[in-house]
Amino acid sequence: MPNDIKPVKVSDIMKDVASSFDSSIASNWYSNIVGFLSGNKSFYVLLGLSGLLVFAAAMTALNAINIGYRHAYGVSREVPWGILISTYIFFVVTSTGLCIISSIGHVFGVKDFLPIAKRSVFLSVVTIFAGFTVIFFDIENPLRMALYNVISPNLTSNIWWMGTLYGAYMVFMAVEFIFLLIEKHKIAMYAGLAGLISGIAAHSNLGAIFGMLHGREFWYGPFMPIYFIASAMMSGCAAIIFFTWLGYRVNNERMDKPMERAMEVVGKLCTVMIAVLMFFTVWKLIIGSVAPAKYEVIKSMLHGHFAVNFWVFEVLMGMAAPFVLFLLSRWRNLNMMFVASSLMVVGIFFMRFDLVIAGEAVPSYYELGVKEYSHLLSYSPSFSEIMIVSAGMGIVAMSFLLGEKVFKGHKTEIH
Repeated sequence: MPNDIKPVKVSDIMKDVASSFDSSIASNWYSNIVGFLSGNKSFYVLLGLSGLLVFAAAMTALNAINIGYRHAYGVSREVPWGILISTYIFFVVTSTGLCIISSIGHVFGVKDFLPIAKRSVFLSVVTIFAGFTVIFFDIENPLRMALYNVISPNLTSNIWWMGTLYGAYMVFMAVEFIFLLIEKHKIAMYAGLAGLISGIAAHSNLGAIFGMLHGREFWYGPFMPIYFIASAMMSGCAAIIFFTWLGYRVNNERMDKPMERAMEVVGKLCTVMIAVLMFFTVWKLIIGSVAPAKYEVIKSMLHGHFAVNFWVFEVLMGMAAPFVLFLLSRWRNLNMMFVASSLMVVGIFFMRFDLVIAGEAVPSYYELGVKEYSHLLSYSPSFSEIMIVSAGMGIVAMSFLLGEKVFKGHKTEIH
C-alpha cells in the first residue's frame, strides 16, 4: 500500500458520524416523546377510540372489497355516487380551504394569519389524505386506476385532472409542512404557493366535474367551480377555528394575543363567506324553480325527502346559526366561535351529501314521461359505507391528536 494512503477504519467512521451528529436532534426527539407522554387521561382515551374506529372501519372496508362493493354499498346503477363521494368532497373541500387560509399568512405575508399557518398546513395534508382514503374504497380497482392514471392519461377527462392535480397538491402541502418544521420559510413559501395554485386548480376542476354534466340538470351550470372555491374558504375557516380551539384544550394552554387576533380575523372572514354561501343558496333555489328537473329537487329540499337535511343541517346548522353566533361573539368570544364552527362542520358535511345525492335523485328518463321513472330516486348508505366514512373521521381525529403533541401545538414564529 502506498505511504500516502491510510487504511480506513470503522471506528474512525463512527467517530466522524458521532462528531457530526447534532445533539439538538436527539434533544428535540426526546422532548417530543416527553410531550406526547404528558397528555391527560382524556387525550389517551380519545386517541385510543379513534385508533379503534380506524381499525374497525378498515376491516369493514376490506370485507366490502372482498364481497364486492355492488353488494356492500347502497349505490345502484341509477344512483352511482353515494356517501363516500360526498365525504371525499367534504374532506378535499376542507383541505383546499385550509390551504387558502394558511396561504394568506404564510404565502402572502398577512401577519394576522401567521399564527395558524402550521396547523392549517398540517390539517390540509391530513384531510386530503382522509379524502383519498375514503375514495380509495369507492373505486372498484384503485391500484389499476393509479397505474393507468400515469401510463394512459386522458387529458380530456376532468376526473383524470382531479386525481392528478390533487396528488400534486398533497405533495406540495406535505413539502411545505416539512420545511415549516425545519424553519426554511422561503422554500416553504414557494411550496405553499405551488400547493395553493394546484389546490385551487384541482378544486375548481372538481366543481367542473359536476357543472359539465349535461344529464344532471341540478348540477349543470358554470357557477359550480366558483361555488366550490367559495364553500372551500368557508369550510377552511370553520375547520381551523374548530381545531385551534380544541388544540389549546388538548395542550392545556391559553391562547396568546397573536393567536387570539388570528382567530378574530379568521372568524370575520368566515362570517363573510357564510354570507356569500347564503347568496349562492338563495339563487340556487330561485333558478331551480324555473327548471323542470331542478324544480323537483328544490321541492324535495323545501318540503320533501331532503327537507330535514336542507333546513336543519344545511341552512340552520351550516349557515344561519353560525352566522348569528359569530355576530354575537363579536369575534372575541372564543367559546361561542367554537360552537359556531362545530355546527358548521356538521352542517357542511350534510351540505356535501345533499349536493351529491339530490343531484342524482331525478331519473335521466324523468322528462321523457317514462312511468317507471316518474318519481325521485332514493338512496340510503349501507353499514359498510358508514364505517368507511367513520374511518376518514377517525384518521383526522387521530392525526390531529398526535400532531398537537408531536409538533407541540404547531407554534409559529412571526417572520
